[in-house]
Amino acid sequence: MGLLQLLKSQFLCHLILCYVFVVSGLFINLLQFCTLPVWMVSKQLARRINIRLAYCLSSQMVAMLEWWSGTECTLYTEPQSYRFYGKENAIVVLNHSYDIDFLCGWTFCERFGVLGSSKVLAKKELSYVPVIGWMWYFLEIVFCKRKWEEDRTLVAQSLQKLHDYPEHFWFLLYCEGTRFTPKKHQVSMQVAESKGLPILKHHLLPRTKGFWVTVQNLRGKAAAVYDSTLNFQNNEKPTLLGVLNGEKYHADLYVRRIPLDLIPEDEAECAAWLHKLYQEKDSFQEQYTQTGRFPGPIVSPPRRLWSLINWLFWSCLMLYPLGVLLTGLISSGSMLSIIVSLVFCSAASVGVRWMIGQTEINKSSNYGNKETTLNI
Repeated sequence: MGLLQLLKSQFLCHLILCYVFVVSGLFINLLQFCTLPVWMVSKQLARRINIRLAYCLSSQMVAMLEWWSGTECTLYTEPQSYRFYGKENAIVVLNHSYDIDFLCGWTFCERFGVLGSSKVLAKKELSYVPVIGWMWYFLEIVFCKRKWEEDRTLVAQSLQKLHDYPEHFWFLLYCEGTRFTPKKHQVSMQVAESKGLPILKHHLLPRTKGFWVTVQNLRGKAAAVYDSTLNFQNNEKPTLLGVLNGEKYHADLYVRRIPLDLIPEDEAECAAWLHKLYQEKDSFQEQYTQTGRFPGPIVSPPRRLWSLINWLFWSCLMLYPLGVLLTGLISSGSMLSIIVSLVFCSAASVGVRWMIGQTEINKSSNYGNKETTLNI
């Protein structure tokens, strides 16, 4: 292990990185709150401002993956599809199998310049969480309660509001609804067998109702569905803690562009179409397992410097007052101040470990563990 790698693995570095992210995030949240008066005067101007403020926060995590960890992201796609990326609105269907698959999805958005405006379907509780949740609220993220009777109307209304969105956006959708685990897969395939649905080896059954509502309400606004399948070379099992430690991973992403016009409008036909799509995704994963690569050519966009520049800017801005504070505490010689600082650092370290733990697969939600919760 080199000196730089050893430095990256130290918890003090992790604490500093998390400090920059959280404090800058709260400051960005405050700036977003200040856009409320602008919203009353010009909704589109407020939206454009929030897109850039959201980029200031989310691109920090992308920079951590690309520049701190050095993780390589290889894109498999057809050249005729590649020319559309970043130049149209799209629904991005992603598999949900890894601790950092959301971060790889953000990296995909960043490479094509739509990170600040990208959307996700998230549970309602997250809208109350500082930093990421509050950022998403001002970014008009679509929130759901995971109760289909309520979500059908709630999600449809939120998606309809995006029809006059001023910039290109990608709507990232995890149709499986929860992360893949052996236990959830077993339950999911039991449901598939009982309903006569295709048996999948590498995926859970997709939630077709949410997908159908999304497609129906973005018709005329989104041009295509980007079917995206993620895997990692050499059976790597990436974690957010590994990224913080500076461990380098090798992500491979296979993307197919499917025009939205090719997806049936009828709900039952759309559900059958999605199940067929997941059969194909499963075959792509199986091919990757056997050969170590996805089908099609590699057409990978380069990393952009903007995420690194933004990360360095916020690091300098947030670390300066921290340095002044620590210098003052040390020079004061006050035992009480030193004890308070140690207690604060200990509490912060526990908080950081807790936040990292929430991204791990074994800490994912129980959604999908019981047959009765599977809404397909």
